[in-house]
Amino acid sequence: MMARCSFDSWLSTILSPSSFECEQLSWKSMWPNRRNSVHLFHVSAKFYRRRKLFGKTTNGSSVMVLFKQDGLATNTPANGPLAGKSTIGELRPLSTSEENPEGVNFGKGVMESTISITVVGASGDLAKKKIFPALFALYYEGFLPKHFTVFGYARSKMTDEELRTMVSKTLTCRIDQRENCGDKMEQFLKRCFYHSGQYNSEENFAELDKKLREKEVGKVPNRLFYLSIPPNIFVDVVRCASYSASSSTGWTRVIVEKPFGRDSESSAELTRCLKLYLNEDQIFRIDHYLGKELVENLSVLRFSNLVFEPLWSRNYIRNVQFIFSEDFGTEGRGGYFDSYGIIRDIMQNHLLQILALFAMETPVSLDAEDIRNEKVKVLRSMRPLQLDDVITGQYKGHMKGGKAYPAYTDDPTVPNDSLTATFAAAALFIDNARWDGVPFLMKAGKALHKRGAEIRVQFRHVPGNLYKRTFGTDLDKATNELVIRVQPDETIYLKINNKIPGLGMRLDRSNLDLHYAARYPREIPDAYERLLLDAIEGERRLFIRSDELDAAWALFSPLLKELEEKKIAPELYPYGSRGPVGAHYLAAKYNVRWGDLSSDGQE
Repeated sequence: MMARCSFDSWLSTILSPSSFECEQLSWKSMWPNRRNSVHLFHVSAKFYRRRKLFGKTTNGSSVMVLFKQDGLATNTPANGPLAGKSTIGELRPLSTSEENPEGVNFGKGVMESTISITVVGASGDLAKKKIFPALFALYYEGFLPKHFTVFGYARSKMTDEELRTMVSKTLTCRIDQRENCGDKMEQFLKRCFYHSGQYNSEENFAELDKKLREKEVGKVPNRLFYLSIPPNIFVDVVRCASYSASSSTGWTRVIVEKPFGRDSESSAELTRCLKLYLNEDQIFRIDHYLGKELVENLSVLRFSNLVFEPLWSRNYIRNVQFIFSEDFGTEGRGGYFDSYGIIRDIMQNHLLQILALFAMETPVSLDAEDIRNEKVKVLRSMRPLQLDDVITGQYKGHMKGGKAYPAYTDDPTVPNDSLTATFAAAALFIDNARWDGVPFLMKAGKALHKRGAEIRVQFRHVPGNLYKRTFGTDLDKATNELVIRVQPDETIYLKINNKIPGLGMRLDRSNLDLHYAARYPREIPDAYERLLLDAIEGERRLFIRSDELDAAWALFSPLLKELEEKKIAPELYPYGSRGPVGAHYLAAKYNVRWGDLSSDGQE
């Protein structure tokens, strides 16, 4: 039955025309297990972007309108008069003592919000070393909301105090603000709690929900779940959280850690299962490399500096290199790593995401969807990877400085006959007008000679260079190169040619550099801090959308399948070396030299 719902003049200003039709249905009649009876209604799409509106009904009672954009998909009935509707809202009475998270004063009071952050897998290394420290850093810097609670959830038996003791061992304060560090830690830890439960138990999550509601009373409850757990239990946790621990009136969001499947099929199945319980807008697929300072700065460097944007194309760029190296082996992660390998672990996500940001066209705006749309266009324009354009390697045992370094297969959790690659190099191409013919080279490896991650942009040779005799036959030495070092020791520098002071004409290669530690005295925030803050604020720009994920796997899945079916043996390279020789031949095939192997004074 359709009924007219008139709101007062304030709400009428927001929702023009002054009244709109709504279908009033008791939630309890459709979802008998829900605790509270609320009313559902439909609104036109033009109001869809407003998640919350506040006002009064004609009888004077205060109401809050909550749109479905941040609601759980399970709140939408599969059948009945609301089946398939995408713009569903909740109409719920407000008490006069409640406060408004949007800051709208509509009479006797406003309603405040609170956020409950649940770290699922709280006893694991990622939670202890990265997530809890990042949350504390946000609190220390004043970026967390006024009202927040942190809950740890895992199977391990633990008390609140035991969790606080565990977490306190990994917390640190900013170097430049230590005077109140102890007080801040104590205040933060008082907001940390723990609940033990199974990952597939709706009953245990219902118990968690009860504890959360005790902390949220009198406020609009928003809930963020961070899944710091193996991917094989993602769906169980999401199902239980959706049914038993989601917010009934605020938003619910879930951060999912990689890996997002092993190939196109498993990734699509994971996405399908998650979307049984969540909307796409609720799923925050985290790639922590996108939260690193210099990756965040990549678009600023390009789009806000006129000197770079006109050069950002095939007309001036000869090749682009994305390089990731670690100076240690698997060391304790061999069992996990052997089922994924370096291509899935690093190249298909970290490096490919940076490539998409680097190569995308100028987005319409800085809105998340506009940026992600452009990244998807890049991924869909990329040429399928060929086996001839890929080199794989695996580190072997090596003696160096009187110390023995183990081979990958010496790890007791790795099969002796494992063909899993610990190193890979690949040449990729983007078949569009801007990048046609430009090789994008990726290289990633473990147990190499140094640790680092960087982007190297090698520009073309100067046509008819007047000083070519000075450089000799090796014109590559005269090539301008822009280097963006993501880690460690964050730096941006540009290689230029310069005359050495003196009476002769001798040229030298110099660096114009921005060294972050020297230029900016403040400590650079960890990537997890930025991404957690974005998730709390609903900013999706640095998170991966499902169609991005599909396009990324479409590039790598055929290659991975071919490598595994043909049982191609990786080339062995010594622990602590520069990697397999085959990587150099791959670069030479496209007349490229790996920039990280040259001496440029920035090693």
